[in-house]
Amino acid sequence: MTRYLISFNDGDMRFPMEDLPAVAAASHAVVREAQQAGVWIFGGGVDSHDVGIVGTDGSVTETQITRHLGGFSILEVDTRAQALEWAAKIAAACRCAQEVREIMDDPDA
Repeated sequence: MTRYLISFNDGDMRFPMEDLPAVAAASHAVVREAQQAGVWIFGGGVDSHDVGIVGTDGSVTETQITRHLGGFSILEVDTRAQALEWAAKIAAACRCAQEVREIMDDPDA
């Protein structure tokens, strides 16, 4: 089984605010479906433009960014095709395109 990161950028979800409850309900329904299918690992929305950047020397720079990760899901499935199928369900629920990336396996972890 391979893990996949399915994500979208902040600002990609464009719909009237009165649709937010329906979008949230549809998104949560897909999460429940993925949990019941045994493919859900973790996910959530990212709710801040405040970012702490930690340098290789340990220094910290606090900054605000205008574009960032808006939300993500990590799923574990047998094939990339299955990851793309789940991404399609998430895209329909969230009303925005999703990026799909394979998470590399670390045999030492």
